[in-house]
Amino acid sequence: MEILKTSRLVLRNFRSDDAGDLFDYLRDPKVSCFLSLKLENMDEAKAEAEKRSTSDEYVAVCLKETDRLVGDLFAIAEEDTYSVGWNFNPDFGGSGLASEAVHALFAYLFQVKGARRLYAYVEDDNLPSQRLCERMHMRREGLFVEFVSFRNGDDGLPIYENTMQYAILRKEWEALPFASER
Repeated sequence: MEILKTSRLVLRNFRSDDAGDLFDYLRDPKVSCFLSLKLENMDEAKAEAEKRSTSDEYVAVCLKETDRLVGDLFAIAEEDTYSVGWNFNPDFGGSGLASEAVHALFAYLFQVKGARRLYAYVEDDNLPSQRLCERMHMRREGLFVEFVSFRNGDDGLPIYENTMQYAILRKEWEALPFASER
């Protein structure tokens, strides 16, 4: 992936030395959709960082001044459509870094990669991600009731979660006053 820079961030491919920072937020995922990515120890974190370093689908979000990994994005191509998502270290929550990173990713996907449409799945209890989708002017397209399970209950049965789909088209993005900023 092309390195992207914002006022406070660098978006780049993962490197193996991102393992420690990745472990900081994946050892105890706060959102259930990331439970399958939970890392138990540094060996697992090193393996995950190495795996991500071989793919342009994963984007490391780092502070520009220190190169510290504060979160990650993904963008999975499906012809001219991309499935997008994000996971950030909660220690950096509320600072606008997620909005800054996602804006840069969206601009890149629309302007450089020629995306026609971006969409994201968000569980109905993940209010921060819902608000981020709305800040990016994504529209809520639907609610999938009991769509997916990431964990089992005490009885061993799957706990199904309601999931919303948000999306934005390139023409909608380009009509926004801030769309050309990258």
